[in-house]
Amino acid sequence: MHAESDDEIASTFDVMHQLRPQLQREQYVAMVRDMRASDGFRLLALRDAGQVRAVAGYRIMNMLYCGRLLYVDDLVTDERARSRGHGARLLARLKDEARALGCSQVQLISHVKREDAHRFYFREGLGIECFHFRANVTEA
Repeated sequence: MHAESDDEIASTFDVMHQLRPQLQREQYVAMVRDMRASDGFRLLALRDAGQVRAVAGYRIMNMLYCGRLLYVDDLVTDERARSRGHGARLLARLKDEARALGCSQVQLISHVKREDAHRFYFREGLGIECFHFRANVTEA
């Protein structure tokens, strides 16, 4: 389900926090709302037995090199419920969403240290296509 109400967004915090520990509970809903308004950010949650088990934050983008794509900002399965198919089901749902929205690709980046996540992505048919470079432009 797409988390759209404040309560639905808030219900994803504990799982998202496992991937993004810098997030603050008090600011989370407002941050998601701001990203929705400015960038079209969407939050997809997979529930099982009434509990959020996996969460994905994504947006639809257009790029000159590949056209329309679904870009996954965040993809995390609750550490207490891993290896039960939740991540695979969520990724399949994202691929379905991409097709329904006329996207040619699903893309994401993953930190080089997240080896367990990389094994999952390879198993789910994702491949490494490029390097992702960045530069911090704010003062420390």
